[in-house]
Amino acid sequence: MAATLGPSGWWQRWRRRVSAGNGSRMLLLLLLLGSGQGPRQVGAGQTFEYLKREHSLSKPYQGVGTGSSSLWNLMGNAMVMTQYIRLTPDMQSKQGALWNRVPCFLRDWELQVHFKIHGQGKKNLHGDGLAIWYTKDRMQPGPVFGNMDKFVGLGVFVDTYPNEEKQQEVQRMQTYCFKALQRVFPYISAMVNNGSLSYDHERDGRPTELGGCTAIVRNLHYDTFLVIRYVKRHLTIMMDIDGKHEWRDCIEVPGVRLPRGYYFGTSSITGDLSDNHDVISLKLFELTVERTPEEEKLHRDVFLPSVDNMKLPEVTAPLPPLSGLALFLIVFFSLVSSVFAIVIGIILYNKWQDQSRKRFY
Repeated sequence: MAATLGPSGWWQRWRRRVSAGNGSRMLLLLLLLGSGQGPRQVGAGQTFEYLKREHSLSKPYQGVGTGSSSLWNLMGNAMVMTQYIRLTPDMQSKQGALWNRVPCFLRDWELQVHFKIHGQGKKNLHGDGLAIWYTKDRMQPGPVFGNMDKFVGLGVFVDTYPNEEKQQEVQRMQTYCFKALQRVFPYISAMVNNGSLSYDHERDGRPTELGGCTAIVRNLHYDTFLVIRYVKRHLTIMMDIDGKHEWRDCIEVPGVRLPRGYYFGTSSITGDLSDNHDVISLKLFELTVERTPEEEKLHRDVFLPSVDNMKLPEVTAPLPPLSGLALFLIVFFSLVSSVFAIVIGIILYNKWQDQSRKRFY
């Protein structure tokens, strides 16, 4: 039975067992830790994991809409369907997003994303992909998979169209190292931004990516999953896209510092090429891990995203605009200073003239 259950199946089992009492909970925890699916052991000192409902999304998608009372807000062309939330349809020039209204203050967490990308386009005639976000700002449409550029936080991209392919064709004729440079699409990558970096579309985000892997996810007849895990400043991204119900490593980056209080979201965009980009569920788990006093000092809260082994440009905060009173005082004292300087200049000039006349006579 365990071999046939994917992340979605384990979640259903979790919901049935939780109501059975504490003894069933402990039994379920042992089953989950040994299964390789759903919530799992993440390191020494872990005590328990549980789903944070205010940050999770699943069928029948209650609490999703555009109103202020919804836990999740839709933007652009995103639509709620019975079996999924469609960020963009398989049509040109569409853009859609889904954003959680509740900021996440968990220190260690795991986000499981059940998604599907499919459409009529053949090889390299589809696009552009979707992104999963943990960012300071929400509901900000833009060119980066439907979200704003120069974002603050974490972006994980499932990129289905190779914009850099034409440039690589030139490189192939110039160097024998082309095969080492080539990436096979669809491609998953991650980026941490403090608001100073732009996503380079022409190079598919290569200059700013933390890592990546090939992920053949289009037009599959079985479920596809992505998991983003953040524990003790360690970012891990895994995927289950082969229909084997097993997580496969994609990206692992230590020293990632993400502030608490950011928002989860997902977005997508199409241009001349298109695809259906569907989100079936977003499930967030809190990971409870023990920390030594030294780790508590080392892992204290941060206020701006950063990566230990990556130098991000510093962000200079813009000066606040002057109030009307402050502007008036500046102009007033400038005029007074100018008049005072003119008067002093006239006095000195007259004294100089008097002294010149005395010397002449």
